Amino acid sequence: MKIWQVSPKIKDDFIAAHPDINPVVLQLLHNRGIENEAAIKLFLNGELPPEVSRRIGEPDGPLFYNPFLFKNMTAAAELIISHLKAGNKIMVYGDYDADGVTSSVILLETLKILGATADVYLPDRVSEGYGLNKEAIDQIAAQDFKLIITVDNGIRNKEEVAYARECGLEIIITDHHILPEDRADLPNCPHINPSDSEDNYPWPYLAGVGVAFKLICALLSQAKIAEQQKKLIAEKCLDLVAVGTVADMVNLLGENRLLVKSGIEVLNKNKRLGLVELIKISKINNSRPLEAWNIGWQIGPRLNAASRLAHANSAFTLLTTTDQAEASALAAELHQRNLSRQEITAEISAAVEEQIDPDNLPPLIIGLAGEDQVWNEGVIGLVAGRIADKYHRPTLIITRLVEEAEFDPATEKLVPKKLSFKGSGRSIEGFNMIAAIEDCAELLDKYGGHPMACGFSLIGEEQLEKFKERITAAAGAKLSAADLIPKLAIDAELAWPELGLSLAEKIYALAPFGQNNPQPRFVSYDLRVNDIITMGADNQHIKLRLSAAEGDGRLNSCWALAFGAAEEYKKIKIGDILDLVYYLEINEFNGRREAQLKMVDIKLKD
Repeated sequence: MKIWQVSPKIKDDFIAAHPDINPVVLQLLHNRGIENEAAIKLFLNGELPPEVSRRIGEPDGPLFYNPFLFKNMTAAAELIISHLKAGNKIMVYGDYDADGVTSSVILLETLKILGATADVYLPDRVSEGYGLNKEAIDQIAAQDFKLIITVDNGIRNKEEVAYARECGLEIIITDHHILPEDRADLPNCPHINPSDSEDNYPWPYLAGVGVAFKLICALLSQAKIAEQQKKLIAEKCLDLVAVGTVADMVNLLGENRLLVKSGIEVLNKNKRLGLVELIKISKINNSRPLEAWNIGWQIGPRLNAASRLAHANSAFTLLTTTDQAEASALAAELHQRNLSRQEITAEISAAVEEQIDPDNLPPLIIGLAGEDQVWNEGVIGLVAGRIADKYHRPTLIITRLVEEAEFDPATEKLVPKKLSFKGSGRSIEGFNMIAAIEDCAELLDKYGGHPMACGFSLIGEEQLEKFKERITAAAGAKLSAADLIPKLAIDAELAWPELGLSLAEKIYALAPFGQNNPQPRFVSYDLRVNDIITMGADNQHIKLRLSAAEGDGRLNSCWALAFGAAEEYKKIKIGDILDLVYYLEINEFNGRREAQLKMVDIKLKD
């Protein structure tokens, strides 16, 4: 049973100060921390103060924060321009997830348009891991590249940057991940990172692709090309800026909201060939415009599947190809990889479930591969997220890797001689995962992440046991019993007469929805069930016709539906009175538009 938590009502003076804004919309803005005039204008109208904004291509190019608000942006742009003028080869060093791949694509395409001889290097998730590595640097130097620009990685690669400079390479780091605690551990090169507390950038939550886009904006502002061409180049990037930003699940307020909203408009007007084929094979409904959830649940997972089960190069090629046959084949390949990823995730989740006693849950769940198991490290983060969501506990999923083995003549089997472990974690509100991981730093080989997710590796079973003991104790000390009860955040209570198409349209205008701007949840109490319909090939979906319990049920009634929940709600009968948490949406069918509720949770009045 979830605890329903309805946000406190806004004060009358806030409503009085904004008479032109619907009070329900004002409540939603307040719940998202958007209360001052500038923040409201940015959220509702995309307005930025002129002193901190810059248009890409005058007079009507897209308007975002001035990229030169980054303290190192001028130095980075000048360094790139010097290499462009010298005709030097430039390598874009990316990451293997959707954010890293989209970052790599837009920066490479822009550099080539500006005349660069450039290429992309994407590390292998398993054999190389995240970030710069010396073997890759050796390969890049051997091919006579002179400049490396990282995207979505590099801020913790001080040693690798120093090595690259010894090899005669210059480096620019563009990243959005958390900086090392000690600034002395920062790489010795220009770095552009919005999360740098000493920087001047007004929006610290850009995704990696957002940071890459800001570098592109800076280069375009310095380029000696027509303003209209600058605008077209920038807009060409925005579809992938939206894809990478949503897929990386970063904060969708502030400038990210502007970027994603603009990018989805481009995505719907001017789709790349690879995305067209991916949308087609994913069976995304083309009769409706694409929304952020299409990226988060349909496009992003298929791009990420490239590196989870093989190499990210197939996702990169899909997004850059101009060949129809190649695009179709790659989209089919990624779709199949995603299906395989789902199967593998389900298998590992089932194995972890066998290790869990639901009647005796610890404050932190640790799932560990058995001695005869090697779990695919590309999906253990997904498993951690699934388990954390189900049990409302911070969760670590750890797989074992055999580094060295020797043959045992007695058993005629290979016996592990050196074991290493890789893990991925997902957390809940109230437990800072990366802080807990950092407290175990001396036990770990590598680690990284943020408060809600982490990745790490360590060597040896002795270290593993010490790590498990310490981090479990940290969770036990930090989390109270109340923290471990799942809660359902609700934006506002709505009286039944308030529901309707007009309000639904005002809610829809607050999209794109995502992190920190979730689709609003509402609650209404004392509703009567007037009709029940099951739908689908197996009658797995359910619709309830609801109205206020008091009054004529034929008036002001509305359909509420739940996909795949007919079994869950099978005890509901016509005439029942219930309380409902729901999303207020718009149903469009045969040219007719009406308000519709999507059920989230129900409490029957006994």
